[in-house]
Amino acid sequence: MGDLSGRSAVVTGGARGIGLAIARRLLEQGASVTIADLDQPALAAAQANLREFGNERVAVRCADISDQNGARLLNEQVQDQFKGIDILVNNAAILDWTAIEDLTPSTLQHVLQTNLFGAVACIQAFLPALSQSLHARIVNISSVNGLRGTPNSTAYNASKAALISLTQSMAIELSDRGITVNAVAPGFVETRMSKLPDGSSEYETDWFKEVYIKHGRLPAGRPASPADIAGPVAFLCSDDARYITGQVLVVDGGVTACL
Repeated sequence: MGDLSGRSAVVTGGARGIGLAIARRLLEQGASVTIADLDQPALAAAQANLREFGNERVAVRCADISDQNGARLLNEQVQDQFKGIDILVNNAAILDWTAIEDLTPSTLQHVLQTNLFGAVACIQAFLPALSQSLHARIVNISSVNGLRGTPNSTAYNASKAALISLTQSMAIELSDRGITVNAVAPGFVETRMSKLPDGSSEYETDWFKEVYIKHGRLPAGRPASPADIAGPVAFLCSDDARYITGQVLVVDGGVTACL
């Protein structure tokens, strides 16, 4: 594992799922981590989950990063506690399953506000501090849905595609400051987002097993765990990835290779 000792990271949407797994992995590799999320009970649970790393290395902050003021306040809190930032992981996102004929401007705005505008707000808020780091990394969590079309998810897919474009643009714009900017695009991951209204997992449905497992459209044979996504993110944050920027690392168990 790459050594991230002495580095400060911020993970948005970090109280559960992929975000929490990323926070844990960065902590395991020596970083101090601030977890930002809107869900206060989940933040408390995340802090308890990570208590082994000590309060001096783990901070939890209730923050609305979809608002520029919220992102600026989060930056101030991070500077007060850790005196800088080296790693920003833009993971906060909301899902939406709305057919195009039912998609309203307000729904589209709501999804973009968190998934895209929130990432932009965080980059803007943390940019002065990142520019002072010798190991500055930005990792945006996109999705394979940003690379391909799926039905009834126009707003979500568009937001994830926009994150990929943002990644490429920022990689160029921030290169002279020594900041690398990359994206990770997960495929099927066992998280809260994969739960159906009745609480069951979409990956346990007969449809998913028939299409993706039986017929081999998911070569890995299973959905990812959050930890499967955290490892690639940690790699992009490490010195081993210092010459990688503007890239989209697809972590999907081979799904897109079958399309």
